[in-house]
Amino acid sequence: MSVEKKFVEEGRSKALVNEYLAEELERAGYGGMVMNRTPMGTQITVYAEKPGMVIGKGGKLIRKITRDLDRKYHLDNPQIDVQDVGRGDLNGRVVANRLASSLERGWYFRKAGQSMMRRVMDAGALGCEIVISGKLTGPRSRTEKFISGYIKHSGKPAIDLVDKGYSVAVKKLGVIGCQVRIIPPDVRLPDDFRIEKREVALPVVETKPAKGPVVPQPAVAAAPEKKSDLDQLLESEPVAAPAPLDEPARAEGVAEDASLSEEKADSEPCAKEE
Repeated sequence: MSVEKKFVEEGRSKALVNEYLAEELERAGYGGMVMNRTPMGTQITVYAEKPGMVIGKGGKLIRKITRDLDRKYHLDNPQIDVQDVGRGDLNGRVVANRLASSLERGWYFRKAGQSMMRRVMDAGALGCEIVISGKLTGPRSRTEKFISGYIKHSGKPAIDLVDKGYSVAVKKLGVIGCQVRIIPPDVRLPDDFRIEKREVALPVVETKPAKGPVVPQPAVAAAPEKKSDLDQLLESEPVAAPAPLDEPARAEGVAEDASLSEEKADSEPCAKEE
């Protein structure tokens, strides 16, 4: 088998396995699968809203799926790992299945499309696009499109960053196709850029020395260092405390004051008599 035929066959088997799992795990909220081929076999990771229903009672359903993948699609030692899809409102396949189920229950297509798009945007998605095509209101088929936010339609970002989902609603007048495209909130788009302000250092201007004799500049006296409070306290001279008065000297001072007062009293009447 040539290399081209090998890649084509791998893509065909992957599409068939995806279709088979979507049919078998419709009630479990199938949210897509990832297939990786390893030396030990084929590793298949299945995402679903209800992982318990994928495993089944006692692992009965997952054993049946493993056996069918080995016999019908000839996969080399298939190993299935079941993971929770997380937030179902941000998964394109889950939203498409919900939309198809709503249309099958009789919801008006505009009400179903608007309500699903509002739930997706409330979950934090950057953009959502829902396309409903088929016999919606009359005998002729038509297409209705609901868009909110920002959606990529072309280029590599539209393939890698946009989550797509497709489902079919079977009604009496015919089938209605539901296509959902969602940009998750944690995606960084290539055209999303931000300008950050950088601090620019001012250029240093070099001053050229003036021509002529160099005049010596007077030396600037250095400012005295400020001493701490402790040093100032240690350098200050201690103040001598006043000597206490003796008791006899204190008594003599009192007696002298008394004698002076008596002499002053004796002199006052003499002055009056004169």
